[in-house]
Amino acid sequence: MSQDKVKTRIAILGASGYTGVELLRMLAHHPNAEIVALTADRQAGKDIGTVFPHLLIRSLPKLVQINEVDWSKVDLVFCCLPHGTTQEVIAGLPKHLRILDLSADFRLADPAVYAKWYGHAHRAVALQDEAVYGLTEVMRHAISSARLVAVPGCYPTGAQLPLIPLIKAAVIDADDIVIDAKSGVTGAGRAAKETSLFAEVSEGINAYGVANHRHMPEIEQGLSRAAGRPIAVSFTPHLMPMNRGILSTIYVRYANGATLADLRRALEEAYGDEAFVHVLPAGSMPATHHVRGSNLCLIGLAQDRLSGRAIIISALDNLVKGASGQAIQDMNVMLGLDESTGLQQEPLFP
Repeated sequence: MSQDKVKTRIAILGASGYTGVELLRMLAHHPNAEIVALTADRQAGKDIGTVFPHLLIRSLPKLVQINEVDWSKVDLVFCCLPHGTTQEVIAGLPKHLRILDLSADFRLADPAVYAKWYGHAHRAVALQDEAVYGLTEVMRHAISSARLVAVPGCYPTGAQLPLIPLIKAAVIDADDIVIDAKSGVTGAGRAAKETSLFAEVSEGINAYGVANHRHMPEIEQGLSRAAGRPIAVSFTPHLMPMNRGILSTIYVRYANGATLADLRRALEEAYGDEAFVHVLPAGSMPATHHVRGSNLCLIGLAQDRLSGRAIIISALDNLVKGASGQAIQDMNVMLGLDESTGLQQEPLFP
């Protein structure tokens, strides 16, 4: 049977959260995906159409507890469970499964760094050694043969995609990077939280995790790999009164006599043949509306008024390229499929 006809049997753990339901939306159109198991502890026993009426027309398995899944009928797992709970679940899964984890539990290569930022020791260190970081455009060769892929966070994706090629090309000062990022409310997940209430979020904007957000070490890990030495950045996230989207405004200093044209050239060389990362024409800047519902990351560049500095802006949908879409892109690489399979949706506009 040809590869484009093979169906991969998929389980989604935590299917009632935002990333889980986004996987369902996109995998419903994936020609190689067969969803055979869906778990959701609090919603176990329910039909998915009861929890998400917009999926009522889809023929999907009933939601069950994780311990009710028949793993002999599953080939690949998307794990959409909360941070801190995923390590032990994945450690208990059968070894024949290929796994894409959308939590932060396997993103940080150093267990000591994980313990520092997440407040407890890593509970599956042997698996951490096996995990491959799933920033597709940067790590696709390693992803292709991986059993366990740690799907990147939304903020780190929006920061690393523009910065890694510039650091590798040595056209910016890697020790002088400021990232000002803004996210929609779905980045906080679907669980009830006071800070996510409508009255708390609407008609306002606020910074959070200032100087101590957990995505900082993930961003620095990727940039340090690109530089070949430790890199530290200034990163501040903000919560916006919108459902989806991340806009990252990044301030950099030129290095080695570089100009804005050199930065543009480095990015275009890195992403000229990519399906989902695109550098916009001069004078054009991305907006979250330009990527909503899609697996795109758009990048714009501008000369700063301050001498020797540039401004880079990236936009992506935090639930798609920042989570579930990138996970499917990684899955496609793991299965030897065309990377864009099931991900061809144009953005929703307006």
